[in-house]
Amino acid sequence: MNKLIPFIAAILLVFSQVGFTASKAEIDAEIKAALDELYKTTPAAKELASKAKGILVFPSIVKAGLVIGGAYGEGALVIEGKKVQYYNNISGSIGFQLGVEKRSEVYMFLKADALKEFRNSSGWSGGGDASVAVAVWGAGGVANVDSIKEPVVAFVFSPKGLMYNLTLEGSKINKIDK
Repeated sequence: MNKLIPFIAAILLVFSQVGFTASKAEIDAEIKAALDELYKTTPAAKELASKAKGILVFPSIVKAGLVIGGAYGEGALVIEGKKVQYYNNISGSIGFQLGVEKRSEVYMFLKADALKEFRNSSGWSGGGDASVAVAVWGAGGVANVDSIKEPVVAFVFSPKGLMYNLTLEGSKINKIDK
């Protein structure tokens, strides 16, 4: 048990910081950096972004868990290069999980009706929608973007930390004021 105390303290520290919300300017700068990193490491994502009707970017989601876990991050919906609405991404889970990590998530809405449904919802489940495909491409981001059929494609990237369990399931995305 004594070996778990530092880990439990780290989890409590992470979640005590969750109450801190970033400013609009901080989120905007982090979004630019996250998209730059995604496009640099996955060139196909940049091509896909040019076809997207909207791009929802969560540049920093912190996830921690020890049997019971949770995650939190803030981001924005970008349409035609402009941030049109800010959102938070909250999730909770229970089960075998251990660790703390920081990652980025980007959702590209490829169909106008999927974007409209998202924007009109009072809360959206990022991993619970069967029409969301998680992009898993090889080194260099090589993919045939014309073959993608799903209306929404999600990218999970830049994991920092050590976490056993990496999914989008159980996340709830809600509008926030900034």
